[in-house]
Order: sequence, then C-alpha cells, then structure tokens
Amino acid sequence: MSSLLIKNAAAIITCNDNDDILYNADMYIKNGEIIKIGSLNNDLKADRVYDMEGKYVFPGLINTHHHLYQTFTRNLSTVQNMELFDWLTALYEIWRGLDEEAIYLSSLTGLGELIKYGCTTCFDHHYVFPNGSENFIDRQFEAADELGIRFYASRGSMSLGKSAGGLPPDDLVQNIDDILADSARLIEKYNDTSKFSMHNIALAPCSPFSVTPELLKESAKLARAYGVRLHTHVAETKDEERFCIEKLGKRPLEFMESVDWVGDDVWYAHGIHFNDDELKLLKETGTGIAHCPVSNMKLASGVCRLPEMLNMGINVGLAVDGSASNDGSNLLAEIRSAYLLHRLNSSNKAPSGYDILKTATKGSAAVLGRTDIGELSVSKAADFFVIDSNGLDMVGTFTDPANLIATTGYNKPADYVFAAGKLISEKGILTGIDEEKIVYKANRKVKELLYKRN
Repeated sequence: MSSLLIKNAAAIITCNDNDDILYNADMYIKNGEIIKIGSLNNDLKADRVYDMEGKYVFPGLINTHHHLYQTFTRNLSTVQNMELFDWLTALYEIWRGLDEEAIYLSSLTGLGELIKYGCTTCFDHHYVFPNGSENFIDRQFEAADELGIRFYASRGSMSLGKSAGGLPPDDLVQNIDDILADSARLIEKYNDTSKFSMHNIALAPCSPFSVTPELLKESAKLARAYGVRLHTHVAETKDEERFCIEKLGKRPLEFMESVDWVGDDVWYAHGIHFNDDELKLLKETGTGIAHCPVSNMKLASGVCRLPEMLNMGINVGLAVDGSASNDGSNLLAEIRSAYLLHRLNSSNKAPSGYDILKTATKGSAAVLGRTDIGELSVSKAADFFVIDSNGLDMVGTFTDPANLIATTGYNKPADYVFAAGKLISEKGILTGIDEEKIVYKANRKVKELLYKRN
C-alpha cells in the first residue's frame, strides 16, 4: 500500500463546501486517496514524505474543454485577426493532414504544459478525423497514461460538410454509422465509472454548424444507453446564432433542446450568447458550461455571462480551449484572465479570484460529473499542486492565499504536481517523459504538418 505525507504546508486551500483554508497543515494519502487532512499527528509514517514549509497547496485544476491537436497550429500569423468561422475554414486546410503521430505528440505537448501549471484532469474534444484516423483517441490515452494525468476524452465528430450547407470541408466529415460504431468501441474500451477513474469518454459532435440533427439525436441515444456524458460547442458566436436561425429555424439552445441535448449529463463549450430565458433553462435542466475566457477574447467571440451563471447556480467549469485559439495550455493563466475580464466587464458584480479558482476545481469537477476530484478533503482524490510562497514574486501575498492566483497571478510552473497521489511534475519538469526528445519530435512533426502538404 503506497502512502504519502504532505507536512507543514503554509496553507492548504481546500475548495470544499465550507471553503476551508488550513494553515500550517498536513495531508496523509494512501493509494491516491486523501485519508486525513489538517493538523496531524507528528508520528505519522509514510513511504514518501514532503516537507512543504512555506508552500501553498491547491486542488488540481480541471480543464473542461480543449482541442489538444491544435497545439501544433498555434501562433500562426495568417489567422491571428480572424473570427471563428474564417479561422476554422483556414485551419481545416492544415488539420486535414493530421495523423496518429501528430495526435500522440500534440497530446503529450498540450497535456504536459497543462500539468506543469497545476492541471491534473483534462477533458479533450477531438472531432477532426481524416482518412486513416481510426486510432486517434487511443493514442491520446497512451499519451495521458505516460504523463500520469486523469484524461477525459471524447469521440467528437463532424457529419455536415460544406456541400450540404455545413462549415467543414467534405473530406473531413464522416457518416453516422461509422461515428456511432467508433463511439461505442471507445466507450466499451476506455470509459471507467469507478471511483478515482483515470479514463472517461464523452460523446461530442462538434457544433450545430458541422453536424446533422440526426447525428445529435443518435449520439444522445447512444450516450444515455451507455450512461456517458454529452458535449458540444453552443452559443459561441453571433455567426453560429445566425446559422441556427437561418438553417434550422431556431436559436442555438432551442435547437439543442429539440434534439434532446439538455440535461445534467450535458455541457456546452463557451455559452456566450444566451438570453435570460436560456440561462433559466440551463439552471432548470442542470446543463453545464465550460467557460473559455482567453479563447473568447482571442477570437472576439464575446463575454460569457459568468457572474449571472454563478449567482444562479448554473454548473460552470473553466477551460483553456484549443491551443490555436488560446496559444497556450495554462489554467493558472486562465484563472487570472477570467478574473480580470469579468472585473472589467462587470465591476463589483464580478466573481472573486477565489470564485474563479473554485470554478476551475470543484466547479469543473461537477461539469464533468465527477464528485471524487476537485477539492482537498477526506475520501477525495489526491490531486493537487504546490507553489512556493517565499519567492520575490510572492512577497505580500500571504494575507490571502485563496485569491492570489487570480489577483497576483502565478507566472511559472508549480513546484510540485500530484495526480492520484503520484508526482507527475517537479520544479516544472515532467516525470513521465523525456521532454527533450518529445520537443524535438514534436517540432519536427509541426514542420511536417505545416509545410509538407500537397
């Protein structure tokens, strides 16, 4: 039985229901589960002991929406001034060149960056499947397992090509039977419903402008037959809203409701352009939102009504979105961006820095349907990260450790990151892979993807 003792932490920010902050505290862990937390007996023994004097311990951050493959198309000058539809149209020309190696290496890269900055659980929305892409999701799980991160994958899809009135090129859409068959395969192979599961699967047709109503309906039936969750992009842009009204005769949320895509097993990425009645429907049905502030700003999509959502009790988690619309995979930076954006937009009605932290932890866990992660409490998973309070950049922050990530910001990798009680990053170095080799291979693959297309 593997045991771990965290001793003498300056503060443990629990993000539990009572919002407890435990000062000069300890945490005892067995087999990846928190057994005791608080001021513990000094005689406790463990296989591994870490003295965390002068350090703050936070729950592992949970990313509720990403596109890891986009890590290989970030910082491209040709798309920097585009909004979503034009941006997607330009990038599809590159993404049609994706292969298994690109998926594996981009997953290692994006997940590795997330881990360094305190993320211990990542949901990824992969929906681009060119020919020869049968094992894309399998390669993502392979990468996640090497790194030691909890991985919530999705079988995304596109079925409405340009010739049929959709946005994606015809060679990147698939037929419904193939999509559903692979969805069932992945659920049966990877979805683990046990406590502290490291693997989960959701079904995630891409968006109202890239899939057919039939695919959405059939995906919902299949997901509910297997008891898995549903995810897609909704209410991200005004262009999407116009598309739904003109092509489908309904606003985006009204359309999703008509195809059985509301409920406590559903969450949407972005959720920017909802009216008051639609917010009420989200609350009433338990439908969740993955808030992606940096991506929303980068693509000029708009500002999510986060303060109202949180006040209403709508389930909201935080997300970085794809690296091509964020250009990074850093949830610590996302927390600060979210805090500052909503302070600017909503003034004293904005959520506090701690509110945003809790959105990225306990809130994100709820969006993913997980009750075993997202907080540091007895019987919860030992997923956490540690930062040093003694640096020059942290002088004066000791008065309010719960808010400092959002208000002061933390602009370097965490000192330690643990997932399931295992050390997966130390002083910014990943423990599961040879970073130097992966950087070389990944950059070589990026060049191939960008410059060797026919």
